[in-house]
Amino acid sequence: MSTAIQNLRRGSDPRAATCRGKLQSKRSKLNMEINKELMLRSGAENLFKATTNKKMRETVALELSFVNSNLQLLKEQLAELNSSVEVYQAGSQILVPMIPLGLKETKEIELQDTFKDFILEHYSEDGGDYEEPLAELQDLRQAMRTPTRDSHGIALLFQYYNHLYYVERRFFPPDRSLGIYFEWYDSLTGVPSSQRTVAFEKASVLFNIGGLYTQIGTRQDRATQQGLDTAVDNFLRAAGTFQYIHENFTNAPSMDLGPETLQMMVQLMCGQARECLFEKSRLGFIDETERSDGEEEETDDEKSLKADELDIDQCLELGQEAAHVGEVYDKVHQAISQQQVKDYVPYSWVSLIQVKREHYRALAHYYVAVGLLDHLGSIDQRTRETLMFLHDTKESKLEVPDTPSERKYLGKAHLREALLLHEEALRVNRMCRELRKKDQLAEVLRTARDSTLNKYADIDEEDDFQEVMDPPPVLPSTTFQLSLSFPDFSQHRVTDLFKSLGPVAVFNAKHHWSAPRTVHLRKRDDEGYGFSVRGDAPVVIAGVEPASLAYIGGMKEGDYLVGISEEDVKWNTHAEVVNRIKGAGNSLKLRLVTPLNRSKASFSKTSKIHGGISPTSTTSSSSGLSSAGSSYPSDSSGTSPPLSEAGSTRGIHKLHFSIFKKGKDRKSYRDEFAQENVTFR
Repeated sequence: MSTAIQNLRRGSDPRAATCRGKLQSKRSKLNMEINKELMLRSGAENLFKATTNKKMRETVALELSFVNSNLQLLKEQLAELNSSVEVYQAGSQILVPMIPLGLKETKEIELQDTFKDFILEHYSEDGGDYEEPLAELQDLRQAMRTPTRDSHGIALLFQYYNHLYYVERRFFPPDRSLGIYFEWYDSLTGVPSSQRTVAFEKASVLFNIGGLYTQIGTRQDRATQQGLDTAVDNFLRAAGTFQYIHENFTNAPSMDLGPETLQMMVQLMCGQARECLFEKSRLGFIDETERSDGEEEETDDEKSLKADELDIDQCLELGQEAAHVGEVYDKVHQAISQQQVKDYVPYSWVSLIQVKREHYRALAHYYVAVGLLDHLGSIDQRTRETLMFLHDTKESKLEVPDTPSERKYLGKAHLREALLLHEEALRVNRMCRELRKKDQLAEVLRTARDSTLNKYADIDEEDDFQEVMDPPPVLPSTTFQLSLSFPDFSQHRVTDLFKSLGPVAVFNAKHHWSAPRTVHLRKRDDEGYGFSVRGDAPVVIAGVEPASLAYIGGMKEGDYLVGISEEDVKWNTHAEVVNRIKGAGNSLKLRLVTPLNRSKASFSKTSKIHGGISPTSTTSSSSGLSSAGSSYPSDSSGTSPPLSEAGSTRGIHKLHFSIFKKGKDRKSYRDEFAQENVTFR
């Protein structure tokens, strides 16, 4: 086994005994049981439609009711697993939990025999010679089914995805099927989907990459600046991956790859990144205050709730950041409340997003109130400008509170609003059966509510009969700009396992050529062979002189030169082939193939003479998932060259979107192709 495959296997651990691994194992078993019940139900429904016997129909109807009942129980168990967000959290931090995604499961498929037959039929080579690369591909697919929750697991999935480019080009012709079906289970419902297109396999692998990013981001230590930065990075990478799937894959056979679900997931991951940035701002302000005051180090939980020692500018900034997080979660709630998505995702997700929306709206009012109430001096110009744009004053005009009494009046109103929103968050939490079991979430909500209530009790006076106003909403604002991190395939370069078949731009499943034929040429010292060659990898017969030895031997213009004597020269350069022919002396043995489609041959000759660009490949089916065409150039060594950042072509129509770096333009290839032909006369 090669070193590359050994390194790849580092990212796979099928025997992992972690809580997350056990959870994924349970999810896999439930997926299989759901699949079994679905097959039983399908058979029973067909029998019910086919039979006319009344007693038989009654028996089948009873059996169907049992099957549907079992199926409902299994789906409820799976939904409960998907609600187990606390398993993915780091340690015992008293923080609002994040939502991670489970990975899609897939069945093992047998590729070797089918690919061997195709190599013999299409490439006219012995499939037995490719036992090792086929075994490596099979091992690689098996390993990527159980990736570790770290950078090695991410690298494993990325490298398998990049290998799929070569596999699709080599073995999946656009005009027929090989009978290979890729079957993947839905990550949330466990319903299996099966397709013949490699695009479905690619999209599912990318989904698992995004899912791994969510799990890695969720498990970070959010009580430290570094942990929060890492969490933000992983959530944005997950969002970029889901957005990439949404832009480049269509006709999804499963709900988790549907456009509505993917858009919701993008917004959810961005919301969780925003939440981490708010926590980072709060942690930074508290640390800064402690350093300036020379206080002793406090626990992480105390830091997360402490606000009384922040100055007014810090409190107002945190209030607007919290309002921004609440606004983002409001958009997530709108996306997840679409009927298709709402019926699909676990109910606990919908409730948790609603809880977060109310919780951060409450925190926005709380921090504004603390800033106003605890500030005793006069208001400087910077604070005044912040207060002028702090509230949404479309319906009521609100003056800047200059005096302590005005600040107390406004701060009290914000505290009361914060209390109402905290109570609403607690009510939504109690209404969801799954969320009621999350003790840490309930503790966070109760602690925030109690802090607000205590602050309100401190300023409430018995003889104060002034009516509390309804404060205008806090306008959301943020100092952070987020951008999605799209998949960077160039970090995980791979080598074509089937490089021996020849340059993939020419020798692929899309192109057709004749079976290899051998031509023996013998000449005298004073005569030539009568043909000329040009180009690289593969070298092309540029011309054949009439009545020459080459003409009599059956050589044709446009033939690919694939062998000289017993040596394979499909990857050889122009100079190497010329030297081999000259070194053969007066006896030359050539192996040639003739392109059967002249238009394809013409394209190949002009674009692949010097290892040029790869033609666009699109694989689709009328009822299945398809991917937008993408070019993936290969250099003469068969190793994938540097790839461009996926986001660099943003804004281009889907059908022309390419995740890979474009090769040189067609004109430059004409110039290279027009090099001096070498004629063997």
